[in-house]
Amino acid sequence: MSGSNNPYGGSFGTQMTASASYGAAKPAAAAPSGPSSSGAGASGAGELIKDTTTAGFARDVMEASRHQPVLVDFWAPWCGPCKQLTPVIEKVVREAGGRVRLVKMNIDEHPSIAGQLGIQSIPAVIAFSGGRPVDGFMGALPESQVREFIDRIAGPAIDAGAEEIAAVLAEAKVLAEEGAHEEAAGLYSAVLQAEPENAEALAGLAQVMIAAGAPEQARALLDDLPEAVKAEAGLVAVAKKLGQIEEARKLGDPNALERALAENPEDHEARLKLAKIRNVEGDRTAAAEHLLTIMRKDRSFGEDAARRELLQFFEVWGPTDPATIAARRRLSALLFS
Repeated sequence: MSGSNNPYGGSFGTQMTASASYGAAKPAAAAPSGPSSSGAGASGAGELIKDTTTAGFARDVMEASRHQPVLVDFWAPWCGPCKQLTPVIEKVVREAGGRVRLVKMNIDEHPSIAGQLGIQSIPAVIAFSGGRPVDGFMGALPESQVREFIDRIAGPAIDAGAEEIAAVLAEAKVLAEEGAHEEAAGLYSAVLQAEPENAEALAGLAQVMIAAGAPEQARALLDDLPEAVKAEAGLVAVAKKLGQIEEARKLGDPNALERALAENPEDHEARLKLAKIRNVEGDRTAAAEHLLTIMRKDRSFGEDAARRELLQFFEVWGPTDPATIAARRRLSALLFS
């Protein structure tokens, strides 16, 4: 895997350039090693280390990586460096305690996937998350570098103490606010390895997925949770945000709605739709302005639909968000002046 035919870049023995990845929400149990080190056959679906085939790749890698990062080790029996890497990567994956899984593919028996990924040199390890390749490396890296790679993909391991978890959550929140989505996701995922139902980490991870343009992953994360966990306030807010995103996708072209309002400023239906779209686009000021305009012009429209929608915005934005504070002040002026 080298040269211009390598879609991930990098050179032999170096790591490839990463993009955003989202770690696991639930740890898995340890598993026995794969065939190149132990001679065993393919492992079960719940194990940390297993073999796959061309037919099983979609299930074992693409689908599995939507819930937990999956490393795919492309190898061959004749490959000397592969034999060096196998015990190292298996050891580190086991020590990771379920933060990642390892799937091995013999390219002599199953060459098509490696060919599609542009792999020209082995061993090659590609990390999949959210159903897509996000990072990788080539060559028999030393154990320390393999461990660093897994920490970057799945987040570092943390102690389960309350103080440590609180510190990691605080750091993740700051990173998320700064737009460092991959780093924040890694920390939230690390917390979830220690506490799989930590509501703050689950909500934070879902928010990062949304901010990175992957609301479908956030929806899948929430859908898999027990009902009692979904009822936590932070996760309720995320669910409402996802509902707003999903609704906005059905409301039409915002440019067409803008034109409709230019032709008829009293088209409150168009203005309400545009407010919902601007909200999911992140323009909270414009979204609130549209709803407040409807209220000024016709409080009875849609049985007070504009006010009710604005209150929904507040729930998702949070009480301390500057947009919430400003819009709530103006709402109070309209209601009580």
